[in-house]
Amino acid sequence: MLTIDLRKYPQPRIRHHTNPQVYLPRHQLHVVPPSYPPCIERLDWHHLFSDGRPPTIVDIGCGMGRFLLSYALNHPEQNILGIEVRKPAADWITTVINGEGIKNAAALWYSVANGLPFLDDASVEMVTYFFPDPWFKKRHIKRRAFTPALVAEIYRILRPDGALYLMTDVPMVDEYQREILHQHGGFSIEEVHSDDEWFAERTDQELFCLSKGIPYVRLRCRKR
Repeated sequence: MLTIDLRKYPQPRIRHHTNPQVYLPRHQLHVVPPSYPPCIERLDWHHLFSDGRPPTIVDIGCGMGRFLLSYALNHPEQNILGIEVRKPAADWITTVINGEGIKNAAALWYSVANGLPFLDDASVEMVTYFFPDPWFKKRHIKRRAFTPALVAEIYRILRPDGALYLMTDVPMVDEYQREILHQHGGFSIEEVHSDDEWFAERTDQELFCLSKGIPYVRLRCRKR
């Protein structure tokens, strides 16, 4: 598996959370903070990918991009778009992409609370959403990105044979996500136990869980 020596790219100090308002749809805000990501209606894929084609895989909440970068290196025939709400993280990933000359990866500073209007219907093969912030407190649940509206958007952009992939090490988040998927009704849900049936690329949190023996759940949700 191809890898990158990330020591060449010192990571900035980034808060785990940013302004809580960025996790809400822009139309719900009376005052939009300067840190709010731009609302994007359309994208010119020529500005993001060398072949000018849209992504085949979308990594929502890509964090510092370990999975995104590894996947791009090992699947040069596919375009992968990472979406991250924290601008310093998206900017750092872009620095690595440019420094390594990776032509099939891009990181977008954006809040998925505003939907995915820049992605066409039935255009994406896979969507990944790995180890989201659990937002444990009841009053903070509204900040979770995984909402009925987002699931509807994911369903819209997935190809007929496409799938949504989920991972979490928090049981209450797993239950929450399964309930939203059941309410939507457009996905079959399968728990994946074998590494052979999953991605070879790892996220930072997955590596942490493996090193500490922390159990986590992997779901493959196929579009019906």
